[in-house]
Amino acid sequence: MRADNSAAVPSSDGAVVTWSAKELAEVRDRLVAESRELTKEIAKAEIEIASSDVTDGAGDDQADAGARTYEREREIALTLNSRDLVAQNERAIARIDAGTYGVCESCHQPIGKERLQAFPRATLCVACKQREERR
Repeated sequence: MRADNSAAVPSSDGAVVTWSAKELAEVRDRLVAESRELTKEIAKAEIEIASSDVTDGAGDDQADAGARTYEREREIALTLNSRDLVAQNERAIARIDAGTYGVCESCHQPIGKERLQAFPRATLCVACKQREERR
């Protein structure tokens, strides 16, 4: 981070990818707002999951019981996914605060600004992400 809170990340070709303090603040605000919203959704879903009784409809047939179980497992999976997104947002916010936002955690080259604008939680550049997905 520079004194003016902007970040300049050198790329492999010598060009510099610059994030202004305003841009970083906007990304940070977006991540914080998304985390708040997800946290509310998680709390609501956890209340619904906890309040749903697995024994409700004990006289139902197997298909009904299976459908209820499937729906409950789906809600749990969605809640876990939301928790993961909150953790990713918190990690991105920490990188902004530390001045390391926009740097690939694998090759230490800049992550494309367009990639981060589309997916602000990205920790890897496109090349490293593609390599990771091939494994």
